Amino acid sequence: MDGTLLNEHHEVSDENRQAIKDAEKKGVKVVLSTGRSLKTAKDYVLSLELSSYLVTVNGSEIWGPDGELVERTPVATEHIQWMHDLSRQNNAKFWAISTENNWNNEMPEDVLSQEWLKFGFHIEEDAIREKVLKELEAKGFFEISNSSLVNIEVNAIGINKAKGLQKVCSLLGISMENVMAVGDSLNDIAMITEAGLGIAMGNAQETVKKAADDITGKNTENGVAQAIKKWVLS
Repeated sequence: MDGTLLNEHHEVSDENRQAIKDAEKKGVKVVLSTGRSLKTAKDYVLSLELSSYLVTVNGSEIWGPDGELVERTPVATEHIQWMHDLSRQNNAKFWAISTENNWNNEMPEDVLSQEWLKFGFHIEEDAIREKVLKELEAKGFFEISNSSLVNIEVNAIGINKAKGLQKVCSLLGISMENVMAVGDSLNDIAMITEAGLGIAMGNAQETVKKAADDITGKNTENGVAQAIKKWVLS
């Protein structure tokens, strides 16, 4: 969503909205696959009147067409506590998503009392970010990605947007070969490479562009609408 469907004002442009409606009229299932939680994605889904599944928190949760929870894969609570400690040791900003709430630079008094889905670090300094990344990788417990060049996103190992879309495809009775995936960051790479057609945004990170089959316009230029018109509606 951010950096892809949404523009710089965190809004869905009229062009993107219309292209999605036109795709759905053709029988195409439009699925938002996002790093956001249901709490921060739901209003967009409702406003777009989407009729299909929703993949949230980088694949940690999958929601059905009627709003029902289909699947959830949490991060072990002790791993969340360790990452919170790691953020404090490195004086890093952080955020975390539990099944109950989104947390920004603060955590509940009893971390163990909640079920956790993702932890994120926001680190401007390259050297510190690399240090934290190496410590995360050394653990071997985590699926590591980003949604910008200055952050690190951590899910349970094996959980990503592609895994979420694979589950949706199995429920819809189609294969990933019939999927077009569009994204801009490292948390989009798995789905872009595994989809039949992977599209990078014009504002995407260079690694994502190299992994994609095609590049569309920027999120400020209705890039999603451009991709839908070129590959779905034409």
